[in-house]
Amino acid sequence: MTTPQVHWPGDAGLSTNILKPLSPTDATLDAGQAEVSAGCDHEVCRVHLVEGSGGSPTGETEALLRARLRSAALLMFAGFAAFLVWHTLQIEFEAWSAATLYLSHWVATLILGSIAWSLCTRCPMTVRQLRAVELITFGVPVVHFLLHQHSRTIFWAHEYGVLSAAVGYWLLMIFTYALFIPNSWQRAAVVIGIMACAPVVGLLATALVDGEVRGLLLGDGRFVIELCLMLGLAVTSAVFGVRTINSLREEALRARQLGQYRLKRLLGSGGMGDVYLAEHLLMKRPCAIKVIRPEKAGDPKVLARFEREVQATAKLSHWNSIDIFDYGRADDGTFYYVMEFLPGMNLSELVRRYGPLPPGRAIWLMRQACDALQEAHDLGLIHRDLKPANLFAAIRGGLFDVTKVLDFGLAKPIASIDAPQLTQEGTITGSPLFMSPEQAVGDREPDVRSDIYALGAVLYFLLTGRPPFEDEKPMRVLLAHAHLPPVPPSQLNPQVPDDLEQVVLRCLRKNPLERYQSTAELAAALEACRDAANWSREHARQWWMERKVAVAAPLACDEAIPVG
Repeated sequence: MTTPQVHWPGDAGLSTNILKPLSPTDATLDAGQAEVSAGCDHEVCRVHLVEGSGGSPTGETEALLRARLRSAALLMFAGFAAFLVWHTLQIEFEAWSAATLYLSHWVATLILGSIAWSLCTRCPMTVRQLRAVELITFGVPVVHFLLHQHSRTIFWAHEYGVLSAAVGYWLLMIFTYALFIPNSWQRAAVVIGIMACAPVVGLLATALVDGEVRGLLLGDGRFVIELCLMLGLAVTSAVFGVRTINSLREEALRARQLGQYRLKRLLGSGGMGDVYLAEHLLMKRPCAIKVIRPEKAGDPKVLARFEREVQATAKLSHWNSIDIFDYGRADDGTFYYVMEFLPGMNLSELVRRYGPLPPGRAIWLMRQACDALQEAHDLGLIHRDLKPANLFAAIRGGLFDVTKVLDFGLAKPIASIDAPQLTQEGTITGSPLFMSPEQAVGDREPDVRSDIYALGAVLYFLLTGRPPFEDEKPMRVLLAHAHLPPVPPSQLNPQVPDDLEQVVLRCLRKNPLERYQSTAELAAALEACRDAANWSREHARQWWMERKVAVAAPLACDEAIPVG
């Protein structure tokens, strides 16, 4: 039997009504990650902020750079377009240089317009991609201005016997860059210095190919000296301005505090709130702060769910559960809570980057998750949103592959009177790709065995690199969970042993009575598998060290949140 196929964008956790299509507002929080260098020469070391489904990082640095680049590109496009009209009215095609300059003007205008349009779309870009766009945005006008300067210098030298000091557009470029593009002052000095050198180099190059210009330069060197002084003053002023702007941003950052916590940078955003990298002002301890969105603050149901997430997670003390340090409300009413800061990566990213896991490692990680969930179940809490992105392979206390169970935002007491009021009647809570049949159909209240089904679906994903059911339509995924048998993992990955496959398939039984009845029972079944002994702490340490993943210095992410 052919199973449905769904490709779920970003594997975001969803709270979705079965009678309506999914929308972006249905997504639960995707935690971001900070990429920091910690002496790695193989790849960028990744230090993650935990909480949520671990999607793509959305930092304020990227947002600010994109917004400023868009403004600069729109401004220069408007200027080039206006002068293009004037150029068209004045153009005379008597010389090849005039035609070349006119064509260059057209090309520069079209490129700037394309860049401005692309930055106005919602297509995501990394900082590296944005820096490449920055290079094009300012590099194209520089090339055009060099051509314009070359043509103008020759014209004035031959017609009037003087050199043209057309530095206006170079000053405009320098100060536009300094004003719009967020930078360290050192990087700004390099880029602006190159811009300032361009007209001088261009003038000298023109003198090499034109005797009249060369004669004027050799006859009076004051022109070059005055040009260099003027451009040098512009560079100094622009770089000083960049440094001043950065100082103002740092002052604004110091004002961005929640209680005793200083916000470092935005790491992730989702339906309920934002996650920031932060540190305690006195202890200097790195931490993760989840802040409810201001527009949600007036919704009692959202606040209730937010507080329930804090209270549910704070009850848990197991080593493999995420630790909650603190929570409260700021003076302006902002609700937040503080979590531990974890280096590592979630299981969704682990599989995405490195492929399906060896059976021994999958067992190692899932046994720890079972231990954490057993405590939650003993306290009367079920998770209801287990998925690879909510299970984190962390580095803690010098140990590697320490599983951390995250995001108890949908956690609910097994017997509760008030909790049903926090979700709309007729809705389904959880992530469709890893949802139990009873959650998909909504015919019974999820219980401990619903979490066990989700653990089986996660284990299936770790072993095969795909969830049990996939389809382009979420509804078909839900129906598949409710009615279709999954393809045995060994058919997708022949390396999956029979005993472990039987454990997975038992977790994925449609009838809850046929599954393992507790996570302790599931953990025992995993421990009994032949491959359980094929992964250890030493294996984990060797794996992480070979890939040079950062294990310390999380405060290397000590850059301010760009403001303005």
